[in-house]
Amino acid sequence: MNNMILSALKAIDVATLSRADWIAVGMALKEEGYPCSIWDDWSRNDSRYHPGECEKKWQSFHGNANPVKGGTIVNLAKEHGWTAHAEDYALGWNDTIEYDGDGGFNGFDQTPWSPTEDLITYLETLFDEDDLVGYVTNDVWQDEEGKWKPSKGVYDRTSGELIRCLRKYKNDIGATVGDHKPQAGAWIRFNPLDGKGVKNENITRFRYALVESDTLSIAEQDAVYRKLELPIAALVHSGGKSLHAIVHIDADNYEEYRKRVDFLYDFMEKNGVSIDRQNRNPSRLSRMPGVTRNGNRQYLAATNLGRKSWVDWLDFVEGVSDELPDMVTLATYKDNPPELPDELISGILRRGHKMLISGSSKAGKSFLLMELCISIAEGKKWLGFDCKRGRVLYVNLEIDPASAINRFLKIYEALDWKMTHAENIIIWNLRGHAVPLDKLVPKLVRRVRDQQLDAIIIDPIYKVITGDENNASDMGAFCNQFDKICTDTGCSVIYCHHHSKGSQGMKKAIDRASGSGVFARDPDAQLDMIELELSDDIKNFVRDGCATGWRLESSLREFPNIKPVNFWFDYPIHRIDANDTLAESPVQGSFEAGRLKNAFSKTSKEADSEFRTAFDILNFDGYVTVQDLAEYLNVTDKTIYARIKKMKDDFRLEKGKVYLCENDTEID
Repeated sequence: MNNMILSALKAIDVATLSRADWIAVGMALKEEGYPCSIWDDWSRNDSRYHPGECEKKWQSFHGNANPVKGGTIVNLAKEHGWTAHAEDYALGWNDTIEYDGDGGFNGFDQTPWSPTEDLITYLETLFDEDDLVGYVTNDVWQDEEGKWKPSKGVYDRTSGELIRCLRKYKNDIGATVGDHKPQAGAWIRFNPLDGKGVKNENITRFRYALVESDTLSIAEQDAVYRKLELPIAALVHSGGKSLHAIVHIDADNYEEYRKRVDFLYDFMEKNGVSIDRQNRNPSRLSRMPGVTRNGNRQYLAATNLGRKSWVDWLDFVEGVSDELPDMVTLATYKDNPPELPDELISGILRRGHKMLISGSSKAGKSFLLMELCISIAEGKKWLGFDCKRGRVLYVNLEIDPASAINRFLKIYEALDWKMTHAENIIIWNLRGHAVPLDKLVPKLVRRVRDQQLDAIIIDPIYKVITGDENNASDMGAFCNQFDKICTDTGCSVIYCHHHSKGSQGMKKAIDRASGSGVFARDPDAQLDMIELELSDDIKNFVRDGCATGWRLESSLREFPNIKPVNFWFDYPIHRIDANDTLAESPVQGSFEAGRLKNAFSKTSKEADSEFRTAFDILNFDGYVTVQDLAEYLNVTDKTIYARIKKMKDDFRLEKGKVYLCENDTEID
């Protein structure tokens, strides 16, 4: 039946069919087990043919309870005047039906075959007229398993000489190349020789390589060679289980030849084609078209398929193997928009995205990152932002391992949190083992592949930086490594970087990170922490005078920028400024901070005297409001509260009003 279907298909003029009948033919071919390439080749005879359409439709054929079968093709052929012949049923039940890509099936091609024309075309395609050609016909022997093996054969005749002789004795190929053993077939070398031997050193031009696979069917080989657009000069049916593709290599020397062949074979195997690597030598023999082998033809199936040259094919390879995603139209998602990744840090960072934390050397960035690890592990707030519980890897590049672990324990203790989900924190101590990030990333990806992580924190990046920090191109390549981690692991990547030298107060948050602006503009979220200038009065609120005040600002790609967050770094943790004590404090290095610093030049005694004088001037009813004092002294209400707290023996505060203490009789 199979042979009948293919014979019937040849009789159908695709140009006369409706689209419904054309689709029915494709469905029938798939149902009967044929490859898409048969339908595609047959469809090319129609002006309505569009490259790639057959394959796209083919993938949509999934079968049903009443499948379209081969009888549909036979009936269509009969409507076109086709009549089945005995040879259409000639094959036995166990015979293999193989499509050679050019109309031949197991050597039983229905078209006339001219052995000498096959060999002439082969020689004209591969060789110049004066090239010496090597071939083997009757110089053969059998190994212990009974397989026929070729010897050196003939290697001193030119292509032009062989072609002239073949044309002279066009009905007797043996008169030119010698009679071959029908059980063995014949072989030919596809690169020209020097006439002195048949080894690699005797090859004069490294033009072609042999691609052969015994693991796929003939039909599958043909389909994949065409799909991968191999630059095939000649495609020869071996008379056995394979097609011999003679592929353009176009190398200048043997070394380049080996490199290109290795690249070719590797590419084929990456695309699912197992290649016989014994064929990688330029002096290798291939099957000669124009002879028979165990009753099957060794024939020339096609010439000049795919790309025209090696260089031209490399353009195709780059397009296939560039690992870039496909282009899609927006309409694809009109009714089915993609789901956004979960928010790992609410309103700031999604899973699989990148975040940079920048700050000065006194900001406690490592402590802040460790706090973030703990907040993600426990599913609690970090600087006031909700964190989704997950697993996190902390890559420690700077701190002694024992110190790093003890820091985590101290932070847990200072936060007063139980270590309920401490197993969600994985620590990779790499101090003394750091390598450039492009070398570290493959190792990292391999190690975390089965860890089911949600975030990877790298601290600090200066330990693994590559290139010039101030060069945008170098830093673009460096930051691409973070993208690779995100893509290959599905995790968020979080890292920190230091501020540039000098005052940062007059800069925007996004411009404070050291080096190229790529650092701040590459991540999906940038959080910048800058120290605040504290007045003497505010410092009086600080426990033991050790805590420092900070402000967190943002530059976000996925969310609106956050309202700046003020917080204290009170070793070993950062605490939110819940009482808004830092609300009016300017950042260090700003113009406002400069004015505040001038105010700091007053001694405590001078400040007390200034406060007493202001109270005396404003006191008409036995008290002065906090608001009036603040306006008069050009300070904030909080500064007034701080001053009253310090001068508690002299003044008292009741409901926003400042009174003299009862033991005071006058104001000096």
